Amino acid sequence: MVAQTPAPGPDGTSGCSIERSLQVLGERWTLLILREVFAGKNKYADIREALGVAPNVLSARLKALVAAGVLETRTYQDPGCRARDAYHLTPAGRDLRLVLAAIQQWGDRHMPCPSGPYAVRRSCSTGQRVDVAFVDERGDVVPPEDVAFLGPT
Repeated sequence: MVAQTPAPGPDGTSGCSIERSLQVLGERWTLLILREVFAGKNKYADIREALGVAPNVLSARLKALVAAGVLETRTYQDPGCRARDAYHLTPAGRDLRLVLAAIQQWGDRHMPCPSGPYAVRRSCSTGQRVDVAFVDERGDVVPPEDVAFLGPT
């Protein structure tokens, strides 16, 4: 079954949720910034140091993520310094954990590092390794080849 490209919505935006998502997430630095925020780095300087990204690029991507509702700013002030913004995940941002895990899983399988996986996904409560999968309403895993991307029903 081949999915058709959805027509634009009444407001002129794409009818395709993948396309709309890529307008926010479809830039390399965006996903790497989110990886660092998920790892607990919330300060601009810490994110910049971890990624080695140019300041103008980091500022622009953080601003876009805040505007899209993926991150929110919270003011903090270190002793003797001026007040600054820290970046924290919103509920929409926290929902991207699954997206990042799926990209990581794909990379580990199809673009493996010669020295082994960079990181492993594990359950915080059990310590067992976890994988990203399609799951039906009953909680049963569905093979990817059995999943079709369809428009609204």
